[in-house]
Amino acid sequence: MLMHPYLNVPYNPSVEHFLGGFDIYDREESLGVELSAYDPECPSDRDFLISRFIVKRFAALSYRHKFVLFFVLGEALDGDSSVFAEILEHDSRSHSSLPLGWNEMKDPKAFFEHVYVKLSEAWVDDLYKASQEDFSTW
Repeated sequence: MLMHPYLNVPYNPSVEHFLGGFDIYDREESLGVELSAYDPECPSDRDFLISRFIVKRFAALSYRHKFVLFFVLGEALDGDSSVFAEILEHDSRSHSSLPLGWNEMKDPKAFFEHVYVKLSEAWVDDLYKASQEDFSTW
């Protein structure tokens, strides 16, 4: 079983993991202000956001962890589109918060599709390497 890279627990990522770099809880005046300059629905802004806050954030993961994370996103993209809007909804009981307005994206799935494309480019070698292995041995 593939273990979490930093904890002694099985690695079971979810689509929400991709948003961790955008969490502005207790950082509204720093990261929140920085992110407010970008529109996650604008393709060029989205490209920058994904590169800086997702690709860079996960760069240190092993090729196996990247493969599992990428697979989870692919499965979600093949499923019910409403899950992406639900992920972006603000939960007042949560200790995390996305930038203002992100819960109002017109097409949240498009954001995650862009993430998928960027990761497939950035992780091409890692994804290929992992695909050559027997996943059941992880």
